[in-house]
Amino acid sequence: MQAYKLKGKIDEAGNLVITEPVQMPPGEVEVIVLQPAETIVNSTVPETESQPEVPKRKSRVKAFEGLFENAPPVPPDFDPDQARWEALKEKHNL
Repeated sequence: MQAYKLKGKIDEAGNLVITEPVQMPPGEVEVIVLQPAETIVNSTVPETESQPEVPKRKSRVKAFEGLFENAPPVPPDFDPDQARWEALKEKHNL
């Protein structure tokens, strides 16, 4: 199977429109659609009326969806580099 990367867009009716010429032989094709992340964030889906008091941290990975819901908030003085260093010291007995 040969792969081609083409630019396209979804029109108002929900149809996929390829916006550049396609130089492929006639026949059946399989289409994989990748939507840029900024398009997903800025989608026109209306937000719900009631907003939670604490903003939810969202994960793009389905397996991690519920992971952040019950996680405690990060303290304001948290230093990720210091935490990495502490973990490395513990791991390598430094």
